[in-house]
Amino acid sequence: MKFVDLAYFNIKSGKGGDGAVSFRHELYVPDGGPNGGDGGKGGDVIFVADEGKSSLLDLKLQKFYAAQDGFKGDIKNMHGKNGKDVIIKVPVGTVLYDAQSNKLLADFIENDQTQVLAIGGRGGRGNARFANSRNKAPTIFEAGDPAIEINIKAELKVLADVGFVGLPNAGKSTLLRAISNSKPEVADYPFTTINPQLGVSRDKSGRTFTVADLPGLIAGASLGKGLGHEFLRHIERCRIICHVIDMSGNYGTEDVVQNYELIKHELKEYNLNLDKRFEIIVANKIDLDEAQINVLYFKEKYPNKLIVEISGLKKQNIEKLLLTIGDALEQVKDEPLWLINDDVAIGYKVYKFEGDTKDVQVKNLGNGRWSVSGADVLKVYQKTPISTDDNLLLFNEKLKKLGVYDTLREKGAQKGDYVRIFDIELEWMD
Repeated sequence: MKFVDLAYFNIKSGKGGDGAVSFRHELYVPDGGPNGGDGGKGGDVIFVADEGKSSLLDLKLQKFYAAQDGFKGDIKNMHGKNGKDVIIKVPVGTVLYDAQSNKLLADFIENDQTQVLAIGGRGGRGNARFANSRNKAPTIFEAGDPAIEINIKAELKVLADVGFVGLPNAGKSTLLRAISNSKPEVADYPFTTINPQLGVSRDKSGRTFTVADLPGLIAGASLGKGLGHEFLRHIERCRIICHVIDMSGNYGTEDVVQNYELIKHELKEYNLNLDKRFEIIVANKIDLDEAQINVLYFKEKYPNKLIVEISGLKKQNIEKLLLTIGDALEQVKDEPLWLINDDVAIGYKVYKFEGDTKDVQVKNLGNGRWSVSGADVLKVYQKTPISTDDNLLLFNEKLKKLGVYDTLREKGAQKGDYVRIFDIELEWMD
């Protein structure tokens, strides 16, 4: 199956059902009271992590998911039926973002983890809810709450305890074969590994852990060059980073310190906290003469680094490497990168406005015409349809409480002017 690790699609919850306007009509009951029922709740869009799925191919092929709308209320106080939910299964390791703001919405790290991302609208109340001593036969009802629609960006990141990083041909795939049951393709050309390869390893103490051989890095990967972000998004998941370095320097033609610094720079450019992950330097190809000279040079440059000298091809010191990884995993917390504390205090202060501020926008369009908009006005407009006289009065009362009337007066609205509120137009009679 093709490995798909990035998908864009749209989700939409169900709209709430409208409340009903109805009155009792029974024999010998000439003035029956209101009995309009409430509307049903709209369906939710629910995501569930499924360890049986291995790619985002389904999400890439289907671009739109919509839950069912709630049903309208009915006579005899009968509530409308709730809309059906939509359940979307994603692989473990999937991260969901708002495609427009890039805000993190959900992070699925274990099987059967469930997250509701788009909640269905509440059903509107029927006229039976509005009866009181002053109005025993109201024609007031509410529309259901609107649906929630979100454009989603989904990323699938490999879930592994240890990630092998390094330049192309550093020997990562050979090493993965040596320490696990994985059989990645191995060849003497750049980017043999195109997709992440997973293997399970066990040390002499019986501790098991998953290891990922990730595609090789090149300069500019953090900017998207080469495999770029397709590689870097996977390393965020790993608890430990093993820098696999060809200590022979490609048989003496490259500077091993410079190669290491290049990798570190790309990781840090992509995500500052990647630099804080626990790190093991895997000095590979130590069976070569050039490597034995270069490792002394490297240790002199980085005396405090945890370095394990191995040969993936000859399987030298493999057990020592596995034990080192096992020991490290017992110490390292499984902590998402965004929760890692920064050593530097951030000098920002959040200021909040006090008081009840409302989003009401009144514009003079000229020639005796006005427009009223804003988030709070939209809520009133959506919730209070003006298809009955009672609802029209309630609609006006809600606008008055929002301060729309006062604002129109202040801006100079005159009797006979027309005020447009989204799709309706009313005459100003003040």
